[in-house]
Formats: sequence, C-alpha cells, structure tokens
Amino acid sequence: MRRVISKELPGEPSEVFLVIDATTGQNGVIQAKAFAEATGITGIVITKMDGTAKGGIILAIRDELGIPVRFIGLGEGMDDLTEFDLDQYLYGLCLGDDIQ
Repeated sequence: MRRVISKELPGEPSEVFLVIDATTGQNGVIQAKAFAEATGITGIVITKMDGTAKGGIILAIRDELGIPVRFIGLGEGMDDLTEFDLDQYLYGLCLGDDIQ
C-alpha cells in the first residue's frame, strides 16, 4: 500500500488510519493487527458508533496494539465523524449513556 501511494504522493504519509466498523467485535482486533504489520497504522477510525455497538473494540485495540482511536463515526454524514475523546467514552460507558 505504501509503495503504491508513494508513486502518487512523494514522501511518507504523515498518518495511516484503519477504518473499522464498531460491530466487528474481536475480529476487528485481528484485522487491526494484520493491517498494522503491513502498513504501520498511526490511528483507528471506528464507524457505526451510533448503532447498538458499544465500541468495546476501542479498548481492545488500544490495549493489545497500543494504537489510538482518532475518530469515531456517529452517523452517515461528513459532519458525523468526530474526534474521539477517551475520557468522554469511558464516562459514557460507566453511566450507560450513548456516545456523543
């Protein structure tokens, strides 16, 4: 991937994100691990956080791979992609609130 991109854009990319569906579950950790080995991920984007998923994959990826979640998707529009705030996420989990 990096080789193909470097043909179009000179230099190394400053960020490499993997986008994962929040409903993926533990399989998402396996995907992230494989992708990290191949590309050197700098961050994760978790989509479909507006659904029934609580995003447990967020903590699993952070714990097992040390890769931070940078953005979460709370809908289908461009404005629905927001920066991830770990403290707000954990607070919401403790209260049982939806992620905002």
